[in-house]
Amino acid sequence: MIWILVIVFVVCLLFRFPIAFALGLSCLAYLLAKGIPLIVLPMKMYSGIDVFVLLSIPGFILAGNLMNGGGLTEKIISFCNHITGHIRGGLALANIGASMLFAGISGTAISDTASIGSVMIPAMKKEGYDADFSCAITAASSTVGPIIPPSVPMIIAATLSGLSVGRLFLAGAIPGFLLGFGLMIVAYYISVKRKYPTFPKSNIRQILKGFLDTFWSLLMTFIILFGIIGGIFTPTEASIIAVFYAMLVGVFVYKKLNLKNIMVIVLDSMKTSASLMVLIGFANLFGWILITEQLPQIISTEINNFSDNKYVVLLLINLLLILVGTFMETIAALLILFPILLKVAIGVDVDPIHFAVIALLNLMIGLTTPPLGVCLFVSASIGKVSIGQVSKAGLPFLLVSLLVLTIITLFPDLSLFLPRLFMD
Repeated sequence: MIWILVIVFVVCLLFRFPIAFALGLSCLAYLLAKGIPLIVLPMKMYSGIDVFVLLSIPGFILAGNLMNGGGLTEKIISFCNHITGHIRGGLALANIGASMLFAGISGTAISDTASIGSVMIPAMKKEGYDADFSCAITAASSTVGPIIPPSVPMIIAATLSGLSVGRLFLAGAIPGFLLGFGLMIVAYYISVKRKYPTFPKSNIRQILKGFLDTFWSLLMTFIILFGIIGGIFTPTEASIIAVFYAMLVGVFVYKKLNLKNIMVIVLDSMKTSASLMVLIGFANLFGWILITEQLPQIISTEINNFSDNKYVVLLLINLLLILVGTFMETIAALLILFPILLKVAIGVDVDPIHFAVIALLNLMIGLTTPPLGVCLFVSASIGKVSIGQVSKAGLPFLLVSLLVLTIITLFPDLSLFLPRLFMD
């Protein structure tokens, strides 16, 4: 009967159904075929979203949208331009830097691509950068967002596994910055080779002004992260504090928020949160069916039969997650696969915090992997170039992302150093 679930799910994906509906329809087909009472469907959906820490997700989504609606994106880009504009390919470096700073606000790769890309891609094309390069660097840099805290996918991973949100946030910091700086090195090399333009060097006054413009937004990340780590408040409480903080900064500091656009932002955030909760609910039902059919045990047994070497197992998991990430949205992939693969990883003595970072980084890389990477499609549509051109231009960035993934996989201390330092 498990084949009914899989076949219906794959067919729905091929017909471009939203992931939530693909999960729901495949589960419905399975329940009908097995003769299981349909009351199971709402019960399992409700149990999937009836988790206290998930209340933080709507809060972080709303806080990020409020900061972005308050003019944060332009201020971050302007500040990064003041820092890197005089360097060859400075706009490309500013693009990556803006994504690293914006990561602490949005926490999702696709929103990063859309927000940063809508400003940076036209600006880079106007200044003489190749369109495919501009789109590729935007898509690649957006993958840093969910690695550097705070991160919505990390909250979901913690919910699925019972891991500490604070530990996961800290574990992603070093890998996120390592990925960002690796992308910068490649972008600089390509920019020098193609002789992309430079700008006059900003003076200290301009840099300080740019820093002060972005200070309030960066302070929100500091409050969230150290409030959770210090045990001052829970992730759910932190998300509510972030909402009030973002509203105060947007209204009284940046002065771009008013009652009218706040209502629009709240409505958009409600839609995003609702769709995400529906996805989580259906994914919980999907996962319950997989457990009922003992699929996790089968996968674990097959992998362990193939090899019990930790690094071979991690290699197989990496390949699987990158493949899945190319055609499935990150959160859906996490919900379905993370609990299964976590058990496999723990079975070969991989630290669960370390594995969570590896899994998330894999799925982020999948978003920029041709031919189906979602961030590639978003950036290509903004830059009005073909997905093939963006995929080709993004290969150097894909290679450096894979290199960083390999380093993070082989050296767990890069992920575990900060959690041990601050929380042990």
